[in-house]
Amino acid sequence: MQIEGLKEELAYLKKNHEEEMNALRGQVGGDVSVEMDAAPGVDLSRILNEMRDQYEKMAEKNRKDAEDWFFSKTEELNREVATNTEALQSSRTEITELRRSVQNLEIELQSQLSMKASLENSLAETEARYGAQLAQLQGLISSIEQQLCELRCDMERQNHEYQILLDVKTRLEQEIATYRRLLEGEDAQ
Repeated sequence: MQIEGLKEELAYLKKNHEEEMNALRGQVGGDVSVEMDAAPGVDLSRILNEMRDQYEKMAEKNRKDAEDWFFSKTEELNREVATNTEALQSSRTEITELRRSVQNLEIELQSQLSMKASLENSLAETEARYGAQLAQLQGLISSIEQQLCELRCDMERQNHEYQILLDVKTRLEQEIATYRRLLEGEDAQ
């Protein structure tokens, strides 16, 4: 932008210079010898050429600096893109692995839940079956205990009757012995 401005300014100065020279030629007419009030030894064309060279060098330097900056930034951006692409690919791979792990865990969870439901059903059936068997056994135990109680009562009653009969027998035996002695005593007289 600065170079373009300088080039335009240089062209404008040349144009003005030519116009002024043409105007002077028109006023004087014919062969005119133009003398300039410039300091001796000053060559305007050389100075302009030097300025042009200087500006062209500056323009070339600016162009090269801009190009170097552009290539540097492009390379830096390419590196960043490569790094980000690699990171993105790594993240995608990780996400895929995580999704696969989640799916496997969900499948395993469903399997475990099915197994749990099956075991709970089996446990409920077993509890119901053993509950019925236990109720049956408890009924049987109660019946046996009832029978034992009845047997015990019967044995006690029979034992009591036996004791009574034993007492009766003992008394009868004593009475028989007494009668025998009495009979023997009568026989002895």
